[in-house]
Amino acid sequence: MSEALSQIPGGLRYYFGREARLRRSIEDTAMSVLDGWSYEEITTPTVDYYSLFDRAMGHSESHHAFRFTDTDGRLLALRPDVTSAVARAAATLFASSERPLRLCYAASVFRQQPRTRAEWRRELTQIGCELTGANTLAADVELLVIASEILDRLGLGEDFVITLNDVEIFNGVAANLELDASARDEMRQLIDARDAVELERFLTPHASAGDRRAFVRLTQLAGKRDTLDKARGVITNPRSVNGLDHLESLWRVIESLGLADHFEIDLGDVSRLDYYTGLTFKVYVAGAGARIGSGGRYDALTAKFGKAEPAIGFVLDLEALADLLVVRKRDLGSIRAPQREASRVSNDDPALLFQEAMNRRAEDARIRVCM
Repeated sequence: MSEALSQIPGGLRYYFGREARLRRSIEDTAMSVLDGWSYEEITTPTVDYYSLFDRAMGHSESHHAFRFTDTDGRLLALRPDVTSAVARAAATLFASSERPLRLCYAASVFRQQPRTRAEWRRELTQIGCELTGANTLAADVELLVIASEILDRLGLGEDFVITLNDVEIFNGVAANLELDASARDEMRQLIDARDAVELERFLTPHASAGDRRAFVRLTQLAGKRDTLDKARGVITNPRSVNGLDHLESLWRVIESLGLADHFEIDLGDVSRLDYYTGLTFKVYVAGAGARIGSGGRYDALTAKFGKAEPAIGFVLDLEALADLLVVRKRDLGSIRAPQREASRVSNDDPALLFQEAMNRRAEDARIRVCM
């Protein structure tokens, strides 16, 4: 069946004129910020072996890839994400490079997905970064501060909120209830859907009536530091408590940097927990219909390609950002500057470390945080 050459496939589109210039400016602004934090740009192959994504993302995610075979019969795919290829590069091409390794990118990803809304896209552009080789509070803070700076420089500083969770909170509860893999996944889906009635029903064979009600209320909560205090009254297993402790340490630094207005704790956000190993976060901006970015810690990923290393990263959705700025009639000048020598910032106290880092970035200095 031949298609009219005047048409393009569904879920794809042209960009031109002001909208094309705006997209380029968003990308340049974000990449300039990432360069300012000493992230080196990397370009990954648009086409790669499907097995890469199947191994890194898991089958439930990788099966959305566009797949085809080459002349040798090998199964290939248009990349459905960039993190998989960056993790492989970290474990192979950059195995002997200085740690922590900081890489960033702006790249298209391609996904087959059902048409569920009016604005349906099968090609998306991700602006992201990955920090490999540091499992520290400072590494987690660095990613959150960078995301905040990008949004601020895009003129969204009054309107964004980044929600935080730690997968070990959920993992500890699931282990304490002795759930098998199937039951664990069912509970995760119920929490993520905020389905309080079904969640309490699900918990009936596993917990007392009082514990069930308390836990269900907890998963509905989102807020500031008091959310952690309420959680400690319900969750007492050591694994979950470690996750709460980490979030509290992170929150103290966020408060000290004067960023608390832009952050919330959301213990009901448990999507894709099998991919992450610690901190997870999502980025929301007022006026957007859905999140415009997400990230987290994935310390098990590089082990699939070589040596196991801690890693954390995030991506922002260029299309969602452009849609917001078009509605707000914003134009951005291209501010990407030539690469400069980075000055090193070091301090054993994460709050003081990032206060100094943020001060230097406010002066547009290029920096490298020492960990």
